[in-house]
This record gives sequence, structure tokens and C-alpha cells, in this order.
Amino acid sequence: MGTRSCGHICGESSPGIGEAGITGDWRDSRPVIDLDKCTPSKKNKPSCFQCWLYCPEAVISKTIPVEINLEYCKGCGICAQVCPTHAITMVAEQGRGSA
Repeated sequence: MGTRSCGHICGESSPGIGEAGITGDWRDSRPVIDLDKCTPSKKNKPSCFQCWLYCPEAVISKTIPVEINLEYCKGCGICAQVCPTHAITMVAEQGRGSA
């Protein structure tokens, strides 16, 4: 007897895109995906998706190719940190100087 046959009703929720609001002009950097390094894009199979799993804003698609909704991305860089193939890099926003 596994957990699927226990007879209990359970619910699951996940954050919706944009719950924290649209990114303002305060974002210093944004993620860029190199699809030649991205595992799902290279293999054309649904695999890896570590970036999707760890994104706190839920702005990364679990699709092939992986896409990031930059309208809501806060530029935290977690996706770049967890990517096992280093396919995601953070680049400075255009027209912004470093402080």
C-alpha cells in the first residue's frame, strides 16, 4: 500500500507568475540562456529543469526551449547558480552602471 492509495485528499499549490509584481527599473542583471548548453534544448527532451525548480518567482518555463519571462524576473541569479551545465549567465542590464 503506497501513498497513492491512502484515500486522503490533498492539495498542492505553487506560486503564480508575477505574484511579486512586474520588475521595475531597479533590476541590475538579468539571466541569459545559452541553448547550446541547456540540457533540455540539447537533448530535445524534458530533462533537468533545475532552473525552473528553484526559481522563486516562477518565471522560468518548463518547456523546450526553456524561456525566462523577463517582465517578472527579479534578477536574483538563483537559476544561474543551480544550472549544472552553466547554461545561464547573469548579464548587466543595458544602460546601468555598477555601484
